[in-house]
Amino acid sequence: MAFVLDASVALSWYFTDETSSLGELAFERIRGSEAVAPVLWWFEIRNALLASERRGRIGAAQTTAILTSISALPIRLDATERDEPILALARIHRLTFYDAAYLELAHRLSAPLATLDRALARAAHAAAVPLLGEGEA
Repeated sequence: MAFVLDASVALSWYFTDETSSLGELAFERIRGSEAVAPVLWWFEIRNALLASERRGRIGAAQTTAILTSISALPIRLDATERDEPILALARIHRLTFYDAAYLELAHRLSAPLATLDRALARAAHAAAVPLLGEGEA
């Protein structure tokens, strides 16, 4: 079953100090399925890696290795333009437009959302969007 993957979870796969049980579950799930993310995910991943380089957390070679690794995974980017539903979710749940894009995608696809962002997780609960791993046996 496909799930919506946010950048926080994907990045947790590559930074040992950010590992989580949700990240491990998402990584395991992606091996037998597909993850979907809004197209902004592509930019978020690269921006976070660049910021990590600038802070001295990783080097350019590590960025390249991470991008090579993550590009090999079955992650489909959704470029559907949905201004009004995303804006509405951002307003209702006081999210950034970016975070609301993940919520809208999960809602539209009736897919669980994988996020480590607390505000986004709270909004998902409020919007009756399931979170990856919750309620699963």
